[in-house]
Amino acid sequence: MTRHRLLWALTIFNLGCLAYQAAPTRTAEAGDDLPVLRGRGLEVVDADGKTRFSVKIEPADPDYKWPDGHVGYPETVMLRLSTADGKPRVKLGTSTDGSGLMLLGDSDDTFTVLQADRKATSLKLRDTEATQKVLKP
Repeated sequence: MTRHRLLWALTIFNLGCLAYQAAPTRTAEAGDDLPVLRGRGLEVVDADGKTRFSVKIEPADPDYKWPDGHVGYPETVMLRLSTADGKPRVKLGTSTDGSGLMLLGDSDDTFTVLQADRKATSLKLRDTEATQKVLKP
């Protein structure tokens, strides 16, 4: 008789646990204090695993030689948007020297570059026929 009472007690306890789990609980709500996502970079990939969006901190390169003759490349935060074939078509970067935005066409020859470096600003436009125009204040 004791076993039957124990089995009934366990069955009722289990049914109580099931009813508690099945009962509606509070609705999900966003709190006022949202957490911060922190990291050294962020990448979003497509279904094939190719990076389509990335934000990274590129390290400084003190030995890099620029076309205008100055040397050194500061640490830079770079945002890139890429096509399905992996080619970056939008780049946005900023460093202690300034900022720049590059928009690329269907080839590397077609682009628009808007930049503010050190004490100068410029807008460079180029098409597939290698026609280039640079606007400076």
